[in-house]
Amino acid sequence: MERKYLYLDYLTCIGCETCETVCDFIHDGSPHIRIYVTENKQYLPINCKHCDDAPCVRVCPTNAIYRDEDGAVRIAENRCIGCLACLQVCPYGVPFYSLKVRAITKCDMCADRREEGLEPACALMCPAEAIQYGPLEMVLELVNERRAKNIPEHQRELSDEELRESVSSGYVLL
Repeated sequence: MERKYLYLDYLTCIGCETCETVCDFIHDGSPHIRIYVTENKQYLPINCKHCDDAPCVRVCPTNAIYRDEDGAVRIAENRCIGCLACLQVCPYGVPFYSLKVRAITKCDMCADRREEGLEPACALMCPAEAIQYGPLEMVLELVNERRAKNIPEHQRELSDEELRESVSSGYVLL
C-alpha cells in the first residue's frame, strides 16, 4: 500500500481549533493535535509528523512503536512500558503518557477511521483545508500550488528536492 502523509499548512491555518476539538471528541478527551499561538499570532497545529526515520521507533525497547501499512507511526499500548524514551527523542515533543490507558499515546492518523477507508478526522473537518491527507505526490502538488500562490519564487527557501525531503521527513515549512 502507498504511504500517506498528513500535511499541515501553517500559512492557511485560521486557528479555529476544529482539528483539536474533533480529535478530542474521537479520542475521549485526549486530543492528539494541539493548536499553539506564536507571539505574532500565527497558529501552529502540532501533532506527530510520522517521520520517515522516526527516532521513537528506533528507541522503543519493547517495539511497541511501529509503522503501519499507510505509513503512520503507531503505538501498541499493550506493549508500552511507559519508559518515556520516545518522548525524549521526539524532536516535536509529541508523545505523552496517558493515565487512562497507562501507556504513551500520540496521533495515529485516526487508525480506526483509516481501517474503515476514511481519512483522519482533522483533515476531513478543517474548514480552511489547512490539513490534508494523501500520498506524497498529491501532497507535493498541493504544497507547490500553495507555494506558488503565497511565496514569490525569488523568496522561496527550499528547492523542489529539499521540499520533497521535508515532506517525507514529516515536516514542511514553506
